[in-house]
Amino acid sequence: MPEFHLPKCSSRNSGQRLIPKWKLAISIFFGALGIALLVLAVMYFGWLKMKKRTEPASSSKDDSSLNLSYGILLKATNGFSSSNLIGVGGLGSVYKGFLDENGTTIAAKVLNLTLHGAVKSFITECKALRNIRHRNLLKVLTVCSGTDYRGNEFKALIYEFMVNGSLEDWLHPSPSSANVDGNAHKLSLIQRINISIDVASALDYLHDHLQSPVIHCDLKPSNVLLDAEMVGHVGDFGLAKIVIDSTDDTKAKMSSAGVRGTVGYAAPEYGMESEVSREGDVYSYGILLLEMFTGVSPTNERFRENFNLHKFVKEALPEQPLEITDPFLLQEMESRMGTA
Repeated sequence: MPEFHLPKCSSRNSGQRLIPKWKLAISIFFGALGIALLVLAVMYFGWLKMKKRTEPASSSKDDSSLNLSYGILLKATNGFSSSNLIGVGGLGSVYKGFLDENGTTIAAKVLNLTLHGAVKSFITECKALRNIRHRNLLKVLTVCSGTDYRGNEFKALIYEFMVNGSLEDWLHPSPSSANVDGNAHKLSLIQRINISIDVASALDYLHDHLQSPVIHCDLKPSNVLLDAEMVGHVGDFGLAKIVIDSTDDTKAKMSSAGVRGTVGYAAPEYGMESEVSREGDVYSYGILLLEMFTGVSPTNERFRENFNLHKFVKEALPEQPLEITDPFLLQEMESRMGTA
């Protein structure tokens, strides 16, 4: 507009308009490159994650992938030698074994299939252990079901080896387990309390934290194994019952009929063909506790007819608790008081 006497627009302004377009093009290029790199990174890390998930199934060092034949177990246990024998049960024997391929120490429970109920016990234990995982349960690594070199049927369960043996070994040590001074290793008060908590945690998991609760039916010291840190692990589910239908919170119909507990530990009502229940395991746990803190087995010769471990403890309480306490615990208490 001439009346404002303004200077004409410079021609350089038209050239400056090209600069934002170059900037936009460069930004679009690097933005697209960044998105492409991000997509590739996501795909790469996703592939790594999938690879990690599949590696344990094919790794020979993973216990869950163990595939053991009769021949491998025969070699690992030195021909099921008596020197490798670490336990004998009602339906089979347990051997310590060493696997050369990955250096794993195992405990192989070999079933005596000539005994009535051995095959049923094997199947029951496999079913019970199939879907349970807990730090206080004995870990089953794999099973072996086939034939031996003579063509006879062979079945074994392979467990994680517990270096400190069973609770039975510590409560009632044999003379051969004594040290050089002639003294057998015994459990301290704190160790007994911790182990009792471990067993209670295992029962709580089996009874109240599974979709199909499991009743152990054979809780006793020989079925509580101790690892290197003296942590208790409940094992031997050969007599276990899986709850398949519950009419109330305590009684249940079971997956199989009949109960074969251990004398001294089995609930009295089981002798009258009552249904197994959580209370039956709790009764066995109570007997286990009494044995742990008195040092007296419920199958001791002093218990005959109607006199048992429960009555033995009941008669001494509350006036004479020291009379029924394990003498080793009393010695431990005296030594602590002496050094205090």
